[in-house]
Amino acid sequence: NADFDGDEMNMHVPQSFETRAEVLELMMVPKCIVSPQANRPVMGIVQDTLLGCRKITKRDTFIEKDVFMNILMWWEDFDGKIPAPAILKPKPLWTGKQVFNLIIPKQINLLRTSAWHAESETGPITPGDTHVRIEKGEVITGTLCKKTLGTSTGSLIHVIWEEVGPDAARKFLGHTQRLVNYWLLQSGFSIGIGDTIADAATMEKINETISKAKNEVKDLIRAAQDKQLEAEPGRTMMESFENRVNQVLNKARDDAGSSAQKSLAESNNLKAMVTAGSKGSFINISQMTACVGQQNVEGKRIPYGFIDRTLPHFTKDDYGPESRGFVENSYLRGLTPQEFFFHAMGGREGLIDTAVKTSETGYIQRRLVKAMEDIMVKYDGTVRNSLGDVIQFLYGEDGMDAVWIETQRLDSLKMKKSEFDKKFRYEIDDGNWNPSYMLAEHVEDLKTIREFRNVFDAEVQKLEADRLQLGTEIATTGDNNWPMPVNLGRLIWNAQKTFKIDLRRPSDMHPMEIVEAVDKLQERLKVVPGDDLLSMEAQKNATTFFNILLRSTFASKRVLSEYKLTREAFEWVIGEIESRFLQSLVAPG
Repeated sequence: NADFDGDEMNMHVPQSFETRAEVLELMMVPKCIVSPQANRPVMGIVQDTLLGCRKITKRDTFIEKDVFMNILMWWEDFDGKIPAPAILKPKPLWTGKQVFNLIIPKQINLLRTSAWHAESETGPITPGDTHVRIEKGEVITGTLCKKTLGTSTGSLIHVIWEEVGPDAARKFLGHTQRLVNYWLLQSGFSIGIGDTIADAATMEKINETISKAKNEVKDLIRAAQDKQLEAEPGRTMMESFENRVNQVLNKARDDAGSSAQKSLAESNNLKAMVTAGSKGSFINISQMTACVGQQNVEGKRIPYGFIDRTLPHFTKDDYGPESRGFVENSYLRGLTPQEFFFHAMGGREGLIDTAVKTSETGYIQRRLVKAMEDIMVKYDGTVRNSLGDVIQFLYGEDGMDAVWIETQRLDSLKMKKSEFDKKFRYEIDDGNWNPSYMLAEHVEDLKTIREFRNVFDAEVQKLEADRLQLGTEIATTGDNNWPMPVNLGRLIWNAQKTFKIDLRRPSDMHPMEIVEAVDKLQERLKVVPGDDLLSMEAQKNATTFFNILLRSTFASKRVLSEYKLTREAFEWVIGEIESRFLQSLVAPG
């Protein structure tokens, strides 16, 4: 955060091999794209590029030959081959999604939704084009926005960094900015006062909403004066009254705002920025177009500064919305003098808060750094300070480096018994059982060999025990999304794409192979080596959660019926899990 009032900077020239390695491996910007602070990227696409990405990937965006040629000139890896246009006649046109197909690495598979995705829209293709589907580096459907290109866990940048590497992520960020910004420059974008104006019918509706709210407040005042208002639990009569008034006025602001937002056309430039996630929010639109709303100081309505009134221009003991800082005008219409004054009071508090917090957080940060600067992970896996005192016996109690952790879903946790059985249990006792996902000789084995049956019964019992342990000990909040190393779902999808798995054909694997491979894999995933009691206990604590996820994801029936993995693909996945798990362990130093 440099300014030019006498700031100095120093240039360091690393000379020893160790220092040069530190700069290249620890300080280089691409290596710091994903941060261990919240296991997500800290760099993403922002501002005009993000806006351009939203506009260029819309269904109705087509690019003419001359512009597309120039876009190719901005692409580093251009080899002289021009991708085929999406439309050939009457003239060649390329879609905006094709621009992204050039720059997304070919091994990337991703499923996301756009920020404005409605839960009611299901299926792979939605009316609003809100299902982002990328297969083998190709954008098949979906409009890209902040949710896909921003700094959230599992965003496109995160996936590229994890799957292909830091350099590919750096290259993707650079390419996106060059190509999309060039297109946006040709296509144009501007915003004006016109974008904040709602139509007459909407304005009428907004005025109705606000006058209705003012009447409700009048009724509340009357009820309070007639002692008809009941005090809420834990609040005095006055606090209850203020709380009710606040609820009414805030609801009025939000309702007016949503009416305004709904009235804005798809072509509205303000809406374009909000939906892309590049600038602005729902509340900004509603304040510009509909109603600025209640002004607060210290979390309450504007207090009485004079005797029993806020300003000399009001009568005493006026509890109505206007005298206590409710601004019913929008920024477009402009504020009255008293509204402006109350708004300045609310704004002033925000400025003071910001100034105070900046200096406080800076000092807190400095004290934390000074207190913890000598703490590091040692080569025995413990966390110690410079005196060798143990802070933690295992870093984070699971030994994982947060950079390699992603949010994953525990499928079995929220399943009904019937769903659970359908997903994990073989219907061996059913005489007519002849599943299409297994080879006939394997089905025969399961029906005739008693030992095999025992193995699969034990597998399902273990899964049921896992589910019980999740619900009662581990994931007691009922949430089934948890941060874990090695993204298994994406690994399976990558395997299906790499090995060209045909989901209509049965797998060539015997279910026994799957159970044995998963059991052996769990033994190989070591966080704490050693076979003494303490080491074994620590190893169990560190890997229990991940093993539960592993067992439920690679239950033999799921591998055969859902993923249809061939033997070759399955062996690759198992090997990949082991190497990625070891990569996820925290590095000493």
